[in-house]
Amino acid sequence: MPRRFLQRHMPKPDTLRRQRSLRLLAPLIADPALWVLSRRSVANAFSVGLFCAMLPIPFQMGAAALGSWLSRCNLALSVGLVWITNPLTMPLIFYGNYRLGSWLIDTPLREPPSRISTRWIAEQMTDIMPALILGSLVTAVCLALVANVMIRLLWRWHVSRHWKLRRLKRRQRRERIESEFDDLNG
Repeated sequence: MPRRFLQRHMPKPDTLRRQRSLRLLAPLIADPALWVLSRRSVANAFSVGLFCAMLPIPFQMGAAALGSWLSRCNLALSVGLVWITNPLTMPLIFYGNYRLGSWLIDTPLREPPSRISTRWIAEQMTDIMPALILGSLVTAVCLALVANVMIRLLWRWHVSRHWKLRRLKRRQRRERIESEFDDLNG
């Protein structure tokens, strides 16, 4: 994984600590273990962030911060990944989760009316909620596991590729020096 790229685009702990709105979280933000960019911490941060993003709960960012603190993974990545479910994508994602949950518990889908209102949603919530929760949990667990494995594999591939490139450059440099030495002695 491109560690330099992540470091360049992540917020700095000192900058966050100085913000008034985050003063209550200063002890959490100050923990250096939550800012490490290693294969394990990044993979676990993806798991925590994507898991929390798929849950139909308020304060997903708070849940992701707590999850990153408990699992000792990168705080900024796990909180940032929650924004996959933003106001534009949330209806589609949660509708997909609802459809999956309905399929899993074998209940008929509720067809939306021609005009969706908050009243209709409130009236249907008791019927929709079991399927939505089950579908969201299944999606969250699957997505978290797949993301964790994929990040670990990509990180390993990236590191091994760079080691091979370094080895190749070292070999080429050695061959060039040997050929120059042979030309001088030859």
